[in-house]
Amino acid sequence: MTGLVPKSTLPHLWGRTGQIAPERPKGVRPMRPYEVMVILGAGLEEEVIRGVIDRSTETIKANGGNPGRVERWGKRRFAYELHHRWEGYYVLLEATAPPEAMAALDRVLHLSDDVIRHKVIRLPDTAAGRVAPGTTAGRPAVAEAGPSA
Repeated sequence: MTGLVPKSTLPHLWGRTGQIAPERPKGVRPMRPYEVMVILGAGLEEEVIRGVIDRSTETIKANGGNPGRVERWGKRRFAYELHHRWEGYYVLLEATAPPEAMAALDRVLHLSDDVIRHKVIRLPDTAAGRVAPGTTAGRPAVAEAGPSA
């Protein structure tokens, strides 16, 4: 073994912190907050837009996620020409879902002819309104100091 070091001797290089992560029960998937921005063709009819949104929320539900708020931003002008178009219809979807559900949604949107562009973004827990243990309102908890002498 020339030049190779066993994994066990380099815990800091392999991401080992010495703490064991709590085990999840089998079948339980982590739910994470996501935002999905979808740009549709500006010339599409309302029925087609509603169909894309419904298909997206059904894909999230079918894969164990919880679709949240849907914001229709309407037609917006692009900063540059995109697929020979200058306008698009913007829709913002929020969801809490396992990563597999978002991968399935990404595939569905990628294959759709009505979607010009889309982006799936995982939100940090603090931005999604969740507070991590040991923090208060997104800031680390500070121990109260008694009267100083």
